[in-house]
This record gives sequence, structure tokens and C-alpha cells, in this order.
Amino acid sequence: MDILKRISEYKAESEKLAWQGSFKDYIELLKQDPTPAMTAHARVYEMIESFGVVDDGSHKKYKFFEQEIFGLDRAVEKLVEEYFHSSARRLDVRKRILLLMGPVSGGKSTIVTMLKRGLEQFSRTPKGAVYAIKGCPMHEDPLHLVPNELRPEAERELGVRIEGNLCPSCQMRLKTEYGGEIENVQVERVLISEENRVGIGTFSPSDPKSQDIADLTGSIDFSTITEFGSESDPRAYRFDGELNKANRGLMEFQEMLKCDEKFLWNLLSLTQEGNFKAGRFALISADELIVAHTNETEYKSFIANKKNEALQSRMIVMPIPYNLKVSEEEKIYNKLIGQSDMKHIHIAPHSLRSAAIFSILTRLKETKKQGMDLVKKMRMYDGEEVEGYKEADLKEMQSEYIEEGMSGIDPRYVINRISSALIKQDLSCINALDVLRALKDGLDQHPSITKDERERYLNFISVARKEYDGLAKKEVQKAFVYSFEESARTLFENYLDNIESYCNWTKIKDPLTGEEMDPDERLMRSIEEQIGVSENAKKAFREEILIRISSYSRKGKKFDYFSHERLREAIEKKLFTDLKDIVKITTSTKTPDEKQLKRINEVSKRLIDEHGYCPVCSNELLRYVGSLLNR
Repeated sequence: MDILKRISEYKAESEKLAWQGSFKDYIELLKQDPTPAMTAHARVYEMIESFGVVDDGSHKKYKFFEQEIFGLDRAVEKLVEEYFHSSARRLDVRKRILLLMGPVSGGKSTIVTMLKRGLEQFSRTPKGAVYAIKGCPMHEDPLHLVPNELRPEAERELGVRIEGNLCPSCQMRLKTEYGGEIENVQVERVLISEENRVGIGTFSPSDPKSQDIADLTGSIDFSTITEFGSESDPRAYRFDGELNKANRGLMEFQEMLKCDEKFLWNLLSLTQEGNFKAGRFALISADELIVAHTNETEYKSFIANKKNEALQSRMIVMPIPYNLKVSEEEKIYNKLIGQSDMKHIHIAPHSLRSAAIFSILTRLKETKKQGMDLVKKMRMYDGEEVEGYKEADLKEMQSEYIEEGMSGIDPRYVINRISSALIKQDLSCINALDVLRALKDGLDQHPSITKDERERYLNFISVARKEYDGLAKKEVQKAFVYSFEESARTLFENYLDNIESYCNWTKIKDPLTGEEMDPDERLMRSIEEQIGVSENAKKAFREEILIRISSYSRKGKKFDYFSHERLREAIEKKLFTDLKDIVKITTSTKTPDEKQLKRINEVSKRLIDEHGYCPVCSNELLRYVGSLLNR
């Protein structure tokens, strides 16, 4: 990539987007396409939709959030449908502050940042184009130039809605610069940009003694007040507050409920009426989506104060809980590590998964459902099948606790502990045991957990360790089975011959003697039991495989070892059980003979080439599994 060339191209692209014309030209433009006249709320919703939506009939997945937000599909769907979609349709929801409420490091700030970056990007597209009165400090909608009496006719003609009035600055300029000739007022295309303070405002609370309301609403320009002689003259006022600059886009209130009350009073009128008071002027119109974020503790304190009832009624609170899916939690850790300078350190497979299992267990609540423990619940939440439970059970558990996911270990803690392990030991590779050890060591220093919680969390680390033990054995099992691939395929074919004979009530021929025999029930059950197929379920399982074979045959496809995931898993487990002694001897011997050494090298190569291990962690895995099998 030629950086200078790309910068030049980007600059040229930006210049191409520039547009300037008279108000008359802008009206002609709206006659062709009225979308530039959409509200700020509609612009945000259209921006989210423009990235694509996957609708499976019961849930919608918004691709806009996929790259940064993981495991919060239900919360995001509710956010988009109940707030952004409704407000885009001009329902009363748009007159509410959107308050994202959830635990620390849950993704609230990330969502707001994504909306801001998305708006900037969208304003550079034809559908997201924003036009404003040239020179207006609030880059306001040119349609505000249409007199109130003529607006019904203009709305019918253009197919738009006109809301709001000219800001004090534009009112004066219309008289002084344009002599009241509305059609000559200059209009330009603007690009939403947080950096340039166009269409995005951000307010962060600080010490109430030093923070000024002017940060929100602008202030008197004392350098020009002597020239213009009055505080009510727009030329003697700076319309540069965050509410002014956020017009046409999005206004973010960081940690909103930490703000002093007087800073929030301005929002009462802005949310309900679409205007706010500044200086010695009439109410100033503003079209902006107000989004804020806070944590649960501060929110509870806020609603307990009766003084806040007026503002509370103007809020829509959207809970943003922690992710509750192990596979999605892994993606969060991968993202955070990818943003660091530690990318050169190899992380062994299942290391982040082990940390994710621990994190998710701390966030889940015990279910009242009989026979369902936290580990089974965790698996079902992650999309795995658990025998004896169905989709209806999953939905029931998901709606059992409204507050589930609002507490537990946050991703930052996990990343902090992994970082600590990486820095302290100066490792070239880190494995699951290193990660779990680091998490355990850090619990003593965790500032907000009680003694009882610490005991629970230590138990969850033990559970995560057991889960990893199972994964480690399975990984080595697969690598060894591949070394005995011919044996696996022979066992597979043998099983198919037997179930075909069983289902068709026929005999089976012994390949050596030619003698006819009954299907080998012992062999079939020894394989099926590996994946928990019960005696009562064996007939249905065998028939399901035969139906699958028949379906493949009709389509001209061959049913092979990789065609049925559960059957392949059963074959591998059965073979591994039969090979257990060989694996145990091979992995745990301190002085392997030539044959054992060859097998170790084959397995290690398989782990490196196909499973993402490096020479260091593959050897450690083999030693660890050897010790597990010897217990």
C-alpha cells in the first residue's frame, strides 16, 4: 500500500462529495430524493440498516454491530427495534433519552462509539448525505427557512416533514446578508465528523465547580460584545456548545448520571420539544439523538431520588448485560489482545476458551429447572445440544432472570490477568493452565468481590480446568486417531454394516469365514454409548443414520466418515478408549523408544499443522494429557 497515494485519493474523494448551491437548488434536489430531509433518529436507523440485516423469522441480526459487539444479539435487537426503528418512524420514542445501562466493560461505550463512527461513514454515502445552511454554526436543516405558514404546502409538495425554527444566527444573516431573499440563501453538503464537531457532540462530567453550562449551550463572546453592544445579538454569542454542534446527528453523555443536575435540566425541553434555552435568545431548535450510558448502581441511586422524576420519565433504559456465550466471549478476548502489542506471543488453543468458561459461569444464575446445572446451562446458551432438554427449555431459562448477565467477572479483568501472565513470565507461548493460574492469583487483588464470591469463583476456575482437561484429551485423542485413520474408517464401515443388518432384520456375513451371524449388538452399543445414546434411543439413532445414508444416495453423494458429526465423534472416542493404554504409555514415558518417538512426532506434527499449536505448547499438551491419563 502506498500511504501517500491513498491519502491523496481519500482527499480527492472528499472533495468530490462537496456540494454547494442556493436554497432553490436544494429544493430541486429534494424533489428528486427527499431522504436528505430525514431526522437524526432516522439517519441513525438507516445507517444501521445499510450494513445489512439477517432475519431468520424469529430474530434479527444487525451486521453493523458484528465486528465489535459479541454475544449481545438479543440486547442489540431490542435496542434497534424498540428505540432506533420506532424513533425513525417519528413515534414518541424519539422524544426520549436513550440510556444504556449495564455493568462495567459490557460494551456500552463501544456501542456509542460505533454509532458515531457509523454516522461519519454514512454521511459520505448518497443515502446518508446531510445538507445545511452554509455558515450556520449549528449546520441546521435548510428547510427551517420555509415560513411556518407555508410549511403544510411545502410538506405536501416535497413529501417531507418540517420541524424546528432558524437559529438566532441564521435569522440575523437572512436579514443582513440576504435581505430576506430565502431562495438565495446558500446551502452546502456537510460531512458528519466528531473531530470537526459536525453532527456529533460529547459531554463528559467533571468537577461541578469548574464545569460550565456553556459547555453544552455555548457562551457570550466577550471579545465582540463591545462591538455589537448587546448580549442578545447573535453575533456576540458563540454557538459552540455540545448541544449546538450535535445538531443533525448524535449527542453522547458519558456516564450521564455522574453529571451535576443543572446540566441535565436542559435535556427536559430538548427531548420533549426539540429545543433548548441558551443565552438571551428564544428557544433554539435542535434535531439530535441523545444517547447516554451509566452503570446499574448509579441508575438505582438516580431513580431513588424523587427530584429526578421529570428526567426519568423522558428516558428509555436499555439494559446492556455481559455476553453469556462462551464462543462469543473468546472473540472479545481475541479482539482485545489483537489491539495490544502482545500479538507476537502464541496463545495455545483452548486457553481463551478456558478463561471464557470461567467468566460466563460467574455471570450465570442457577436455574430452577430440574437436572440443569450451570455447566449444562452454559453449553445450551452457547448453542450446544444437551440431552433431555429442548429449545423451549433454553427460552424458558433465558427469561427466568431479567438481571442475568448484569454481574460477574468483566472482560477487562481477564485481559488484565492474561497481560500480567505474559509480561511477568516473558513467555513465547501461553496455555490454558497459565491463564487459569493467572485468573486465580488475581482474585486476591480484585477490589469488588466478597469472600463468598471468591470461594464461588475459585470453584468456577476448577470447573473451567475440568472442562479444559476434557478438551485437551479430546485434542490429543483426535491427533492419535488420525494416526490410526485406517482403523477409524474400518470401525466406521463395520458399524454401518451392523446397523443396516439390525434395521433390516437380516444377518451379517463374517468377512473371514463367510458365516452368517446376528448383528454385533455389543459393538454397536460400545460405540453409541460414547456419545450418550441410551438403550431406549438406540433404535431411533440407528434409523436416523440409515435415513441419512439413503438421502445421500438419492443425491448421488457418498456417505462417509465425515458425513455425520456425532457418529464420527463416537467412533473417535471408541477408538481412543481402545488406544488409551498406547496413548498413556506414549505420552508419559520419559525415555520413548524409536516407535514411540515416531508416534509422538506424528501426533505433535498433526497438532501443529491442523490444530493451531506451536512446538512448545504441543509438547506441553502431550505431557499434560499423559499425566491426566496416569491419574
